[in-house]
Amino acid sequence: MLETLKHWDRELFVYLNSLGIERFDGFWLYVTKIDSWTPLFIFFFLLIFYYYRGRKAVIVCFFLIVTFAVTFLFTSIVKDYVARLRPNNVEAFAELIRILQKPSNYSFFSGHASSSFSVTTFMVLALRKFTKWIYLAYLWPLIFVMSRIYVGVHYPSDIFVGALVGTVFAFILYYFCRKTLEKTSLPNPRNS
Repeated sequence: MLETLKHWDRELFVYLNSLGIERFDGFWLYVTKIDSWTPLFIFFFLLIFYYYRGRKAVIVCFFLIVTFAVTFLFTSIVKDYVARLRPNNVEAFAELIRILQKPSNYSFFSGHASSSFSVTTFMVLALRKFTKWIYLAYLWPLIFVMSRIYVGVHYPSDIFVGALVGTVFAFILYYFCRKTLEKTSLPNPRNS
């Protein structure tokens, strides 16, 4: 069963990667870089301070950063433990796929997927009661993770598991964020 899933994963990767059009390579190489999204991250922090203000905004920002850090650390540990070669480093794929990047670290699971879905999910959880437009933020991780298949460095399973892990961490850490915010909202008994 596991071998069948691996086979499907490889076949789907080869198919999706082959859909790439050379004319769009520059776009995908740009969006796959984390620093290309810096304006979005600044916008996220501005939204937090706009809707929460003061100490609560600082708490939400703190938990957002912790969410990213925990997800990134966990991803790095799993990658080194599983040690799955990236498709761009598999000789059998050399003639079958388009390779636009050549990272040498491991593939499973995608750090781009885990980190972008953790940050986005946390932002959605934190801001959904203020604005439904925040759900549009999911366009970022979708484009971001699609770029990883396009440039030839991740299998679909890397993306799926990364997105799932990032989303789970976001829910867990947002829970602690919410509890912390509730404590800061309670009146001080000394002033009662």
